[in-house]
Amino acid sequence: MKKPEHSLRRRLLVRLWVPLASLLLVGALLSFGLAYYFGNVVHDRWLLDSAMTLATQLRADTGRVSLELPASAVEMFEWDSLDRIYEEVQSPSGRRLLGNAAFPPAPAALVPNKPIYYDATIEGNPVRVVAVAVPSPVDASRPVTIQVAETRRKRQALVWEIILVVVPLQAIILLVAGAFIWFAVTTSLSSLDELAARLGGYEPEALVPLRDVEDAPSEVKPLVGALDRLIGRLSESRAAQQRFVANAAHQLRTPLAALQVQAERALREANPERHSEALERVLAAVTRMQHLTQQLLTLTRSDASSASMLAMVDIDLAELARNELERWADAAVERNIDLGYDGPESGVPMRGEPQLLRELIGNLVDNAIRYGRPGGDVTLGVRRSPLTLFVDDDGPGIPASDRERVLEPFYRAPQSGGNGCGLGLAIAQEIAKRHGAHLRIGNHVPGGTRVEVVFGG
Repeated sequence: MKKPEHSLRRRLLVRLWVPLASLLLVGALLSFGLAYYFGNVVHDRWLLDSAMTLATQLRADTGRVSLELPASAVEMFEWDSLDRIYEEVQSPSGRRLLGNAAFPPAPAALVPNKPIYYDATIEGNPVRVVAVAVPSPVDASRPVTIQVAETRRKRQALVWEIILVVVPLQAIILLVAGAFIWFAVTTSLSSLDELAARLGGYEPEALVPLRDVEDAPSEVKPLVGALDRLIGRLSESRAAQQRFVANAAHQLRTPLAALQVQAERALREANPERHSEALERVLAAVTRMQHLTQQLLTLTRSDASSASMLAMVDIDLAELARNELERWADAAVERNIDLGYDGPESGVPMRGEPQLLRELIGNLVDNAIRYGRPGGDVTLGVRRSPLTLFVDDDGPGIPASDRERVLEPFYRAPQSGGNGCGLGLAIAQEIAKRHGAHLRIGNHVPGGTRVEVVFGG
């Protein structure tokens, strides 16, 4: 089953529209509630005004309370185009002075001049009632009870009028606001659309930046900047790879050409001595090519792209260095070089990939033997604090101007001598990086070169 597509535009619109619609709905409900409340207040005040109008007509007649209204006045009082009006006036003794319906008793005891509003049913009609006790014109201590009620048609009509006005208004506001939100979101995301279009038509061979990062919106700027930095690193990596391939092809072409020439010579030579000489040169070319191939494979294995494949284990750097140094004894004897070790015999723990660390040590020692002074000294050393591996020789040294360049693959300093291919230090530097170490080249006192690898530096 295909997963639903995630759209940033849709997500933004939903997250803006839904709260806005909810807010407008709440606003409509609050508006309706307030209008309903104030509408009731207005009608309740009208009821009270009507009751107080009846109170002004109370009279004292021979010691009794009376209320005399002409029929026309009562008709005007009860007239309403929508609702029925009910009234009842009772004397302190409970005698009805005026009324057109039987009212239920008030829900609470009446206090003079303090009206009570309540809902009730009269003649089967739901009504709103006001009940008020006013001082009697005969005896102020014995109040007259006045109640006025009206049916609820005007109130309900008011509610529907409010609904018919507020709801369409809120709907219009929602549509207009939604249109503005859609326009704002669409135009704001246009930079992402532009970026997507450029990525869609991007030529991998070009590896040029996507756009000027400074012109991008602040929210998109980190993304564009990260993509441009990635493109820059890819461009650098591809350029380095192209240089590596070109240099490797050049380095392989030389021993292969020599191998072909000497093999053809060996086939032509009838003289046994010259035939043997040609075969020896064939062997030398094969040996050189084998050494170059092994170093290329080591450089590839130690490259950053394969760092995740390294199996780091706990090792003793001193023991590993001493064991690796023994492998180079014959090469040192061949050049009459005094090969030595300076450091503890064991007890230098670290985490690393043993085979690559052997390659690192081997390349540094091999370089020192190849380019050092014949009959000189080469020393491999280990220090605990900070954890350092170093190789000293007393050869001609490396000029300061070339110390960065000799770390590049296939670069050999002018007049360096030796028969290397310019990969030893490059391999050592890559392996050091994979172990979080820093390789640096300096002078060895009293003369020569010191190459040291500082772990954790």
